[in-house]
Amino acid sequence: MSTTELNIQIWKNIAEIADDEKLMTQLKNYLKKLVTKKHDDTLMTKKEFFTKLDEAEAEYKRGEFTTLLPGESVSDMLKRCGYAI
Repeated sequence: MSTTELNIQIWKNIAEIADDEKLMTQLKNYLKKLVTKKHDDTLMTKKEFFTKLDEAEAEYKRGEFTTLLPGESVSDMLKRCGYAI
């Protein structure tokens, strides 16, 4: 199904419930959740999560990590590593 066909179907479905305030409120709430999901970079699948863990472990084993120096704050460490905070 093409994007245009999907849009047509969605608008037809919205037209069918447009006169029902309760359903429109539910739709609004669901759409808000979808938009939030789209913009949330922390959301990932289980497979993506474990892949990131495996990559981090491999980096650690190769010595590719940064330690927090004694008396150093996390903010200071991030600045030392070149991250703007």
